[in-house]
Amino acid sequence: MLPSSTFTLRSDPNWCRSPHLPNGEVSCRSPRGGAHRGLLGTRCEMTCDRGYRLLGRKSIQCLANRLWSGSAYCRRVRCHVLPLIPQGRYSCTQGFFVDSRCEFTCRPGYRIEGEHSRTCLHGGSWSGVQPECSDTDPPKIRCPPSRLKVAEPGKLTARVSWDPPAATDTADKFLNVMLVDQQPGSEFKEGLHVIRYKVYDQARNRAACKFIVRVEVRRCPELPPPLHGYLICSSDGNNYGAECEYLCDGGYERKGMSSRVCQFNRSWSGGPAESMEFKFSVQTVGALLDQFYEKRRLLIMSAPNISDPDYQLQNIMIQKSDCGLDLRHVTVVELLGSPPRETGRIKENLLTPPLLLLQSQQAFRISRFYFSMVLLDKLGIDRERFIVPVSSEELFSYIDSFLMEEEERERLELHRDFCD
Repeated sequence: MLPSSTFTLRSDPNWCRSPHLPNGEVSCRSPRGGAHRGLLGTRCEMTCDRGYRLLGRKSIQCLANRLWSGSAYCRRVRCHVLPLIPQGRYSCTQGFFVDSRCEFTCRPGYRIEGEHSRTCLHGGSWSGVQPECSDTDPPKIRCPPSRLKVAEPGKLTARVSWDPPAATDTADKFLNVMLVDQQPGSEFKEGLHVIRYKVYDQARNRAACKFIVRVEVRRCPELPPPLHGYLICSSDGNNYGAECEYLCDGGYERKGMSSRVCQFNRSWSGGPAESMEFKFSVQTVGALLDQFYEKRRLLIMSAPNISDPDYQLQNIMIQKSDCGLDLRHVTVVELLGSPPRETGRIKENLLTPPLLLLQSQQAFRISRFYFSMVLLDKLGIDRERFIVPVSSEELFSYIDSFLMEEEERERLELHRDFCD
């Protein structure tokens, strides 16, 4: 039998210091039962809170030497650091500890492939697999505007140039832009040509654009050969700049003009005239304009009707500047109204065939639905267009600066006071 003093010590409830486990829980069973946690022989079970891992003894006992049979502590569970994904990033709610949720996002132009988030699990591993950022946004490309090019005199092709298209992409700085058709600066034949561009980014996403190049060869009506003769023409025979020479068969002599040239306005040039007596009852616009070739400039004024306010204002200014126009060798042609009430005139002289008005409007692309005015030089080339009335000062300034030759300007200075 143990001495009574020994029994008292061993029955002391504080024989061993009460165990403590931060971030965990201690569950003890003592020989005396109840809540005694330091009595000799007491056994305690150690468990950690969620997110912590137990290191040391799971179970300890209070020994006779007043010490516990072992020790333990709880260490916070941590998942490994997630690697960064190319072209993306992530943000986590609790860093890299248990129950932390990491959300993945991609740079503009990229999209998540796979799971959008991963969670740090109790065992220290991450849920799911690492996602990727994929470039799925196609690039953008903008082609230059469509364009019309008129072939130069005597040519059936035109050299057309343009700036390269603008291509952008939200993901890539380096794009592969490919031209599918003819190169800029090359010769294009008469007609329509569709120019296509394609662009690829580094992920092979594709975009495309296109525009139209139209080459126009202005042509005159075909000239009939003379009776007992024939024609020899340059270029294509009736294109702008082509020259046709009249030749006679043996035994016949040529009278009149020797050759004619197809002009920009699609009419044939005529021989020089000694007088300014024009014919106003001709049947074609070409025959009308041939009379002015290299002699007079034309100011073609068009309006839907004589009550059009722009026409009335312009007509008043034209009438007041009639002398100045004549000094500058400018003839005013008026095209008024719409079929069947159209009227054409040069001063008081009417252009009798109604078809002539329609031909003139078509030849110079003049709308009969609103006021417009076209200024032609002595070669019949369209040099300026006006869609609102202009003062005589503005009109004279343009003619003096851009249409008159030095000799004409000198002559104008000598006679300028004539109109005052």
